[in-house]
Amino acid sequence: MSLTAVPPVACFGEPRLTAGFDEFGRLDLAAHEMVHGAVNPLSPKGLLRLVEGIELKGKGGAGFPFGRKIRAVLESADRQDLPTVVVVNATEGEPGAWKDKALLTRAPHLILDGAAIAAYALDAEEIVIGVADDGIGEASLTAALAERRMPVRTGIVTVPHRFISGEGGALVRGINGEAHIPPGRKVRASDTGVGGLPTLLSNAETYAQLALAARLGPYEYGTVGTADEPGTVLLTVTGAAGRPAVVECPTGIPLRDVLELCETPTGPGVLTGGYHGKWITAEGAATAEVSRAGFTKVGGALGAGIIMPLGADVCPLGEAAQVVTYLAGESAGQCGPCRLGLPDLARTLDLIVGGSASSEAVRAAAGAVRGRGACSHPDGTARFATSALEVFTEDLEAHANRGGCGRKVKGVLGLPSAADAPTSKLVVDWSRCDGHGLCAHVVPEFVRLDANGFPSFPSTPVPTWLEGGARKAVRMCPALALRMTPVG
Repeated sequence: MSLTAVPPVACFGEPRLTAGFDEFGRLDLAAHEMVHGAVNPLSPKGLLRLVEGIELKGKGGAGFPFGRKIRAVLESADRQDLPTVVVVNATEGEPGAWKDKALLTRAPHLILDGAAIAAYALDAEEIVIGVADDGIGEASLTAALAERRMPVRTGIVTVPHRFISGEGGALVRGINGEAHIPPGRKVRASDTGVGGLPTLLSNAETYAQLALAARLGPYEYGTVGTADEPGTVLLTVTGAAGRPAVVECPTGIPLRDVLELCETPTGPGVLTGGYHGKWITAEGAATAEVSRAGFTKVGGALGAGIIMPLGADVCPLGEAAQVVTYLAGESAGQCGPCRLGLPDLARTLDLIVGGSASSEAVRAAAGAVRGRGACSHPDGTARFATSALEVFTEDLEAHANRGGCGRKVKGVLGLPSAADAPTSKLVVDWSRCDGHGLCAHVVPEFVRLDANGFPSFPSTPVPTWLEGGARKAVRMCPALALRMTPVG
């Protein structure tokens, strides 16, 4: 299911982040202050006591403790005698993610409150808010900024709406006027971020949660949720859900309650955490609690709060293969694990669907990229692919021994529309091909040579970032056996 607008918002219990949505729709400054009240600035020590008292972790996917980020920025600024910058990552480049966009379009002042609190405590010289260039949220955020005074200079930077553009390092590079891709080496924003200054970077929901906690205090904030993960979380529930929604719920509630609210059919599995997350079985979904610990217990991951159930009428391996192909095309293409490893992983999973590869081959391809990338993209993609093998064991057997599972690939995992997807396929005229192998040298990321020296590549579209190489291979083929054809 590919959505083009922010899905409806639902809530379990007393709303917090979504308070006022039913009454006001979008909260302008007057409505925001009526619903949430005023908020006071915090000192550095007060900010640390608050975020560590509620054990606030980043809501963008990795779940890194927010207090540790703040301490790192403070220490770096003191060590280098430099001012700081606060960055709000509201890019949400993953197609299945909508929770930050729900906040941008309906509660922008909560995000701005959190950023202002952090900037005041860190004595920052600037706040930068990164949003995608998809036209969702920027106008609402601009209007909110026009309604209020921020403690420091605050600006909005738009980035390409791509999966990789939302990675923290890619966002910092984009703000600095560089290419919107992760740096070629691991760099901590707390040491050198925007303009080379120590930078506090977290996603939009994290700052909104900070704004709530500053009003409620640690005790009141922790009256809902679990002891280890207090408060509420935002989930984006799409996939095969009959009623896709952004859902606010206290941590600790049963996942099945959320799935029932969104009218989710019973299927072979549920993707938790998004495209860098993990699959869980239907049985796991029936017993899981909504929290990082709860999802981990059943083999899943909370990640960025994306929940994508499958229906019983789709081919789960085929759906997973589509996503891995998309992720291979969305990489920055600047390091070996992305340029070579991810296309190979996509190719191997595609062969699994066709019944001509083993699960061991997929695990080997995933192992070749794990822990070796310049960012977390190869690791996340490998985690997604291998968890599919662990959950859909019956389907693996069906594809390997019975020619398939008999179900169709319907594209229910929120991949971009056809207008945004790769448009060309590479095909071979086997009556002409003499096995020169030149194509595999020109575009090794997509073409391999089989045991007989002939080209082998998946039937899936050529990733956008490899189209140039594929067209070059067509031009250079000595036998004129290669050609590019439109998808469809």
